[in-house]
Amino acid sequence: MPHIAIHRPRPPHRGFGPSLLWDALALRHQRRTLAKLDDRALEDIGITREQARAEAARPVWDAPEYWQK
Repeated sequence: MPHIAIHRPRPPHRGFGPSLLWDALALRHQRRTLAKLDDRALEDIGITREQARAEAARPVWDAPEYWQK
């Protein structure tokens, strides 16, 4: 009986480099923009002012979980 190897795709390794820096700067910009949205825009995207403030206050190294996969 032949041996069958099951390949599990591995996420790309995120080392330090231009890509990581670019992603961090983009995240910082997005969070600052989120903090500046008015109440109507926040309602449109389904979050409260408090949620927007909490997200905007997170440090840049506290990236979304999907970045870490």
